[in-house]
Amino acid sequence: MSRPLVLAAAVSLVDRDGLAALTMRRLAADLGVESMAIYRYFPGKEALVDGLVEAFFAEVNERLRSSAEESRADRGTESVDQPWRTELRRICRTFAVVAHTHPEILPLVATRPLSVPVARRPAPALQLTEHILAVLGRAGFDDATALRIYRAVVAWNLGSLLVDKRQVVDDPDEPDPMLRLGLHRLPAAEYPRLRALVPLFTEYDDEQEMIAGLDGLLSRMPEAPLDSFYGGSAR
Repeated sequence: MSRPLVLAAAVSLVDRDGLAALTMRRLAADLGVESMAIYRYFPGKEALVDGLVEAFFAEVNERLRSSAEESRADRGTESVDQPWRTELRRICRTFAVVAHTHPEILPLVATRPLSVPVARRPAPALQLTEHILAVLGRAGFDDATALRIYRAVVAWNLGSLLVDKRQVVDDPDEPDPMLRLGLHRLPAAEYPRLRALVPLFTEYDDEQEMIAGLDGLLSRMPEAPLDSFYGGSAR
C-alpha cells in the first residue's frame, strides 16, 4: 500500500458515495486493510480531505501535460506554446472536465485552500497557479496586471462551475423538467419568474456558458504588451 493508492481509493469512494461516506473505517474496508493502516499515510480525516484537493489539482495538471504532449506530437515541434487567451481557455476547460468528473470534491477545492496560508496549499495547486502566472508573464504583463487577470479568471472559472446545472437537479431520473429540478414544490404565485426559467435551466450548457463568460472577461483585459509570443499573436 502507498499514499497515492490510499488517496486514489478515497477519491473513488467520494465519487461513488459522496463526501459524507468518507471515513477511515470505510476507506480501509474498500482497501481491504485495517483502519490503522490508513493512519500511516494520513493522520486523520481532515488530512485525507486535504488530500482530495491535492488529488483534484494533480489530475488537472496531468491532463494539461497530456494534452500539451499530444499537441506537440501533432505539430512535430518542441513547443506547443499558445497565445495567452487560448492557453487560459485550455486551462479552464481542463479544470471543468475534472470538476465534472469529481463533483463532490469541487466544493472542497473552493473552500479548503482558504483555511491555510498560500505556501501551505497542496503543491499541485501551487503548480497550477505558477503555470497561469508564467503564461501571463511570458505575454509581457507586469506582475500586478498578471495577478489581476489570474484572480479574475480563477474567480469566474470556479464560480461558474459552482453554480453548474447539476446543483439544481432534484431528481435526475425524472423526465419532466419541472419535476426534475424540483421547482414544482415552489408556489407559482410566489415564484413565477423562477418557474418560468425551467426551459432555460434544462437547456443550460455549462461549458459554453463558462467559455462565453471567460471570453467576455478576457476581452476587457489589457492587451498583452508583447505583439506576439508562443509563436502566435497576443489574441
